[in-house]
Amino acid sequence: MSKVFPRLGRRRTFQGAAVGAVALALLAWWLLPLGETPPTGTIVFSTGTKRGVYQEYGQRLRSELDKDMPGLTVKLLSSAGSQENVQRVATGKADFTIAAADAVETYLLGNEPGARDLRGVTRLYDDYMQLIVARDSDVHSVADLRHKRVAIGPVDSGVRLIADRILRAAGIDPGKDITPVADGIDTGPDRLREGDIDAFFWSGGLPTKGLSEVARNFAIRFIPIGADLVAKLRGQGDVTRYYRTTSMPESAYPAAQQSVPVPTIAVSNLLITRKDVDPKLTEWLTRTVIKSRDDIGSHVHSAQLVDLRTAIYTDPLALHEGARRYYRSVKP
Repeated sequence: MSKVFPRLGRRRTFQGAAVGAVALALLAWWLLPLGETPPTGTIVFSTGTKRGVYQEYGQRLRSELDKDMPGLTVKLLSSAGSQENVQRVATGKADFTIAAADAVETYLLGNEPGARDLRGVTRLYDDYMQLIVARDSDVHSVADLRHKRVAIGPVDSGVRLIADRILRAAGIDPGKDITPVADGIDTGPDRLREGDIDAFFWSGGLPTKGLSEVARNFAIRFIPIGADLVAKLRGQGDVTRYYRTTSMPESAYPAAQQSVPVPTIAVSNLLITRKDVDPKLTEWLTRTVIKSRDDIGSHVHSAQLVDLRTAIYTDPLALHEGARRYYRSVKP
C-alpha cells in the first residue's frame, strides 16, 4: 500500500518561500551590501615582480573587483616588492598594495614619509623564505654562501630585506663576503640555470609558480634555514619578531624537495592602504578580498589561506575605518 503524503498548504508554502527569500537576502548581504551603489573611479594597486605571487594575486583580485564594482578601474603597477610597495602607498603613488609585515614595520620605524598614514585592510597569507641552489652545488648551508655569487633580490624588495638579515645572522657581510646581485624571481632562476649565479633568495607564497616551473625543468635544491639561525636572526631587533620558524611542506615543490620538508622562516603578508582612502571603497574591497578567497585560491594556492578569523590582525598597522566596518558587519 502506497504511503500518502499530506498536501503542503498555502500558508506553509508561503512560509517556505519566505525562509528561502531570507536566506537569499542574507547570502546577498554577505556578498554585496543591499541597497548600496558600488564605488566608482580609478585606483592604483601596486603588485610585484613578474612570475611572483603578488603579481598574480593582483591580477586575479582585479578581475574579482570588476565583478563587484564594474565602475571601478583598477590599474596594476608592477614593483620590486614589499619595500617599494609600502613606499608607494605611503606617498600616494598607489592606493592599495601587498607587503610583508617586516617591511611595513621597517618603514614605520624609519619614520619615512607618510608612515603614520598607513592603515591595514587584511592579513592575507604567509611568505616563506626560500634559498635555492643547483642540485649539484657544494652549498649546503647559509654559511656556505661565503664568496659565492648570490641573488638577494632587487634593492627595494622584501626579499632583500630578509636575505640581508639572514646572511648577517650566519656571520656573512652581504656587501663584502658574497658577490651580491639584484635578481629576483623573474630573472634569478634563469641565471642559476645558466651558471651566472650560485644561489638565489626568494620570499613568496607556496608554491610560487615561477619557481615551480624551474623545478620541473632544472634540478634544484633548497637550503635549510634552521632554528639556530633563526634564533640569531631574532637578535637583530624588533622587526624580526615577525619571522616565525616553520617548514616548507614537502608538497610545495615535489620535484625539488624529494618528499623532504625544508626548515625556514615565514612572515605574514598584509593588504594595506592609507587612512585618507574612501572608507566605502575600502569596505567594498575588503568584502571582495574575503569572499573571493576560493576563486582566487584555485589559481593562487597561497590565497586559500586568507581567513576571516585572522584577517583583522594587521599588526603593525591599525585597521582602516572601511575595513573595520566590514569586519563589524560580519561579526557573529
